[in-house]
Amino acid sequence: MSQRAEYAEGAAEESPSLWAARAAVAERAVLARHLRRVWALPGTRLGLAGWPPTSRQRLHWNWNYWWQAHLLDCLVDAQLRHPHPGRASTINRLVRGVRLRNFGKWTNDLNDDISWLGLALLRAHECEEIAIAKPLSRITDQLRGEWTDHAGGGIWWKRGGDFKNVPANGPAAILFVRWSDAGGERSDRQRARSMTEWMEKVLVDEKTGLLWDGLYVTPDGDIRDFVKIVYTYCQGVFLGACVELAEGDTSGVWVSRAERTIRAVATHLADDGVLRGRGGGDGGLFAGILARYLALAAARLPKFGSDGGEVASRLVLASAEAAWKNRALARGGPLFGPEWSRPAQEPRSATQKLVERDLSVQLSGWMTLEAAAALERAQLGSPR
Repeated sequence: MSQRAEYAEGAAEESPSLWAARAAVAERAVLARHLRRVWALPGTRLGLAGWPPTSRQRLHWNWNYWWQAHLLDCLVDAQLRHPHPGRASTINRLVRGVRLRNFGKWTNDLNDDISWLGLALLRAHECEEIAIAKPLSRITDQLRGEWTDHAGGGIWWKRGGDFKNVPANGPAAILFVRWSDAGGERSDRQRARSMTEWMEKVLVDEKTGLLWDGLYVTPDGDIRDFVKIVYTYCQGVFLGACVELAEGDTSGVWVSRAERTIRAVATHLADDGVLRGRGGGDGGLFAGILARYLALAAARLPKFGSDGGEVASRLVLASAEAAWKNRALARGGPLFGPEWSRPAQEPRSATQKLVERDLSVQLSGWMTLEAAAALERAQLGSPR
């Protein structure tokens, strides 16, 4: 067994809990198949974009910045589930690998990308005290500068672009709430509130309660066109922002919006309680991200007297059960499919066009099992 996966093996053997054991097995499989050094340099790690990998993927030519942020987030989930010094080392090496592969920088031109990395780094800091002052300063400085009054507010998806969307504003809002409590500017919480209010005002479909993807803006600031595609992860990040903003708020508006989003997801984006997938590539992560923030809602909403958390919990557990039931057995352990309600297929080579090869798809499955394990810990009264 590889060193990069041995702590997951230990966690699976020692865990008395069902979901914790399953999450550990998923972790071991993803790390064994995907985690490698950056250009063979010691002290670094990145996730291979595909398995079996192509020659370009072995060199991290296509490395998918924001997928690495979610790999880091999953490692933090695992460390909270079952702390281990070996995993702490992997977390540090992955952070170094991201910066190295990004040619010494923490940011790029995509504001959703850097928001995801900021969130993962902040959680890694809280878990393992990783130094984050410089990267979080760079990331949040860029995000603060991306707000404009075009289309009534919000930040741009890409620097210098003409598109504003939920995938940029949602994670940025979550980051600003958390960063305001952890070293950022006190006004960052208000920034998060403004971003989330903008999404509520402009991008919520009144018929379903779900959020559209985004909108295009004319040079003079008017809305040129809406992109009314509904993605699962858009609901997840809006939900996450509402749950974060509910803390310390006495109006109840954020709890109400969180409840509406959860019920809309259950009604429109789940089949028999199982969250729908969105294929491979970036879409492979969408359902897992929604599961993460459903689990957050399930943990926090009950203290506000809301029963929305029960619905969120059922969605997470049903999705995790389906992903596990329909897993394929591949080298290294379970392999998840893009649609958790259907059996996964094992790719046999780097040339086989199965989206199960994508790191994004595997992270989504692992992430959802970790979400179920977190709910399990909360039910058992664990301090983690």
